Amino acid sequence: MNAVSRRTTGPVKKYRSIFISDLHLGFRGCQADRLLDFLAHTESDFLYLAGDIFDGWEMKKRPYWPPEHQEVVKMILHKAANGTRVIYTPGNHDECARDFCGHSFDNIMVRDTVTHTTADNKKLLVLHGDQFDTVVQVSPLLAHIGSSMYGKLLMLNRLVNGCRRLMGKPYWSLAAHLKHKVKNVVSYIGRFEEAVINSTRSQQLDGVVCGHIHHAEITQFGDTLYCNTGDWVESCTALIEQPNGSLEILRWVDESQRHGTLADEQALPKAA
Repeated sequence: MNAVSRRTTGPVKKYRSIFISDLHLGFRGCQADRLLDFLAHTESDFLYLAGDIFDGWEMKKRPYWPPEHQEVVKMILHKAANGTRVIYTPGNHDECARDFCGHSFDNIMVRDTVTHTTADNKKLLVLHGDQFDTVVQVSPLLAHIGSSMYGKLLMLNRLVNGCRRLMGKPYWSLAAHLKHKVKNVVSYIGRFEEAVINSTRSQQLDGVVCGHIHHAEITQFGDTLYCNTGDWVESCTALIEQPNGSLEILRWVDESQRHGTLADEQALPKAA
């Protein structure tokens, strides 16, 4: 039984728009089972893939492409072929796709940035966000070193949750917990948000939707709305737009447990 056909229980939720980023397909830390469950139980008119959909950095070091990752691609292509407008804005981990910005493939538009208009007529800039990360822009080597350390943290995260699963405890993100506790990380997130907001204001837009820092959030900074989609290696989050234009963070760990759409043995990433 393939990864898609397992997911037949629970309601399918319809949204006007869904924004996801930082799937990191091709990386062992990608929570593909949760992602497949999310894709199977949601529908939308617009689906924005806001970068780092593939992890080219990791695949260069150690090729990894299990069936579940291929199923994710198939599900996205299926949505694009069946009426969902899919827009892909590449990031730094899948930067090779930026060579194709301005083109469309299999009904998927590839753009460096794009403006989304909500149902209540707000203009939102959509992009990955690495453009505002001084570490990525100034020192790509340092960014790669940081990515390697982050990968080790996620491996520890899987081991911790393997133990929690044996004790009957729910999924808990060690990486996300540390982000809120380590002062330098909190400061980095604040600087990143400030840079994104300043750029958005200069373009006279109502807000911005980005990813990159794996920290889901919706915050109003004065007259500018900042939205971060989060990721699918730690928190399994998406930004969703309701039919009336309102925006929310959807945390799929909570949703899948609430509706029982993902079996307990599939709900946690397995140790490598």
